[in-house]
Amino acid sequence: MTERAPLSRKLSAIAESATLKVDAKAKALQAAGRPVISYAAGEPDFATPQFIVDAAAEALHNPANFRYTPAAGLPVLREAIAAKTLRDSGLEVDPSQVIVTNGGKQAVYQALQTVVNPGDEVLLPAPYWTTYPEAIALADGIPVEVFAGADQDYKVTIEQLEAARTDKTTALVFVSPSNPTGSVYTLEETEAIGRWAVEHGIWIISDEIYQNLVYEGTRAVSIVEAVPEAAGQTILVNGVAKTYAMTGWRLGWMVGPKDAIKIAGNLQSHLCSNVNNIAQRAALAALSGPQDEVEQMRQAFDRRRKLIVAELSKIDGVAVPTPLGAFYAYPDVRGLLGREWAGVTPTTSLELADLILEKAEVAVVPGEAFGPSGYLRLSYALGDDALLEGVQRMQRLFAS
Repeated sequence: MTERAPLSRKLSAIAESATLKVDAKAKALQAAGRPVISYAAGEPDFATPQFIVDAAAEALHNPANFRYTPAAGLPVLREAIAAKTLRDSGLEVDPSQVIVTNGGKQAVYQALQTVVNPGDEVLLPAPYWTTYPEAIALADGIPVEVFAGADQDYKVTIEQLEAARTDKTTALVFVSPSNPTGSVYTLEETEAIGRWAVEHGIWIISDEIYQNLVYEGTRAVSIVEAVPEAAGQTILVNGVAKTYAMTGWRLGWMVGPKDAIKIAGNLQSHLCSNVNNIAQRAALAALSGPQDEVEQMRQAFDRRRKLIVAELSKIDGVAVPTPLGAFYAYPDVRGLLGREWAGVTPTTSLELADLILEKAEVAVVPGEAFGPSGYLRLSYALGDDALLEGVQRMQRLFAS
């Protein structure tokens, strides 16, 4: 009998999401009765605002929402997204330049599929969100990491990008505010990177999903606002998940030049067709409705941000740049490596994260998920009491 044909080599090479893997492990331990506190998931602990839920409930009574709708999204929602893009990103676009996707993750995937050809190099500032390099690989591209450490507030420079650029470089992933670091590029930094990309004809995939979660008077300036001429070679990625506590609703979008959106729309028409209409109606309510609860959530994140930075900074050997956006702290923990803790001597942040989970019952994501070893990501999108208790457990572990 002939041996079965092999599975896809491309998909077999794709790694599982490290953040989801750590979160699943933490939840399994919790289900087994262990008092694990998890900083792993980038997910607000708040309920979706009630007026959004009410809009979804109302949508369930309209039979039109039970039918196929345009693959690129409901026209009224695309109009609302275009309005938000003008309001928050300073870019005026026609609704035809918007595609509604199943979460921001699909928008990232489709954006890279749209602009990357086999063998193209994509510059990927590190630390990076764990999905980016895999999405680049799925587009048959080659991720080229450009690392910026804590001494640079995890922000890459033009000099670093230029040193990494080759004649195969066709795209740049730009994320501000950043997951996993919470860093926010200044207007001047954003403008410099945008002008550099325009000069060299490089596509920009700009992930703006955290743009409304900023602190200390900071504003996350969109690269297309800083450099308007970059709009012709930029795809913006966004969604309602983080700002509106709607991670499970799976509603994101991509905005870009008409020719790019046209072929991305063709892909989506075969990939999944329209996003769930109830979720689309909920997203419409989120973008069009009152923003009071959004501001309340942002203020809570700000309070937690200050707390986690202050408490992590009390641990000898830990350096914590102050994040100005998103809801993550990204401490440099190289000062804890090579030292014995509770009978164990970790040499990597992966080993350190395992130690913290086993000895302190605290789940964190190691730096290896986002680039070089020596760092940890902690999401502070969890309750105040649990947040403080988790860091205090770490303080006790590393005081021994």
